[in-house]
Amino acid sequence: MFAKIRALFLPAVLAFVAGGVAHADEVAPPVQVVRSLTDSVMGSVRSDPTLKAGDQAKIEQLVQTKVLPYLDFHRMTASAVGPAWRRATPQQRDQLQEQFKQLLIHTYSGAVGRIKNQKVQYLPLRAAPHATSVVVRTRVLDNGEQIQLDYRLLKQGEDWKISDVNVMGVWLVDNYRGVFAQEINSKGIDGLIGVLKQRNEELAKGGQEP
Repeated sequence: MFAKIRALFLPAVLAFVAGGVAHADEVAPPVQVVRSLTDSVMGSVRSDPTLKAGDQAKIEQLVQTKVLPYLDFHRMTASAVGPAWRRATPQQRDQLQEQFKQLLIHTYSGAVGRIKNQKVQYLPLRAAPHATSVVVRTRVLDNGEQIQLDYRLLKQGEDWKISDVNVMGVWLVDNYRGVFAQEINSKGIDGLIGVLKQRNEELAKGGQEP
């Protein structure tokens, strides 16, 4: 199940590090967030040959410094865990957030080596002027194939953070919620933490999903 979700997530990762961008709406702050993330990551990849060569330590450092600041991990984790989040202890919440973050780090890191000539097209933003929750719609162009890729962003003070990604009609946090619910129902919250830890340890050693 984790393999299917990560497979869906890869186009989203590639969009963050795509080679070219066509801007349909450059002034809207939420669109600018996604654009800034794309430009920042791609600039780093282009300027550092070790990233292209697959240096895992450098790739993970890139993800932590260039990608993570744009994501609302607290909200993403709470949403993925679902109703069980409310009954989790503060320690369990910290562990869940850390393990979910590590899972996404591994996913992003695994996609950096797949960068080629993808391009991103930004569609016009559909949102009220004072909206605090918006969806930035994009299309990833990859060898003639067009992939739907949308980002849900929430406003936090003056900042916008990405809280979910929709790949080809599938919201990824929603997908994780279903998987996490199965684990929680059968093993409890600590059981889910254990499963995530085990999976992250496998990924850290270069393990692949079956």
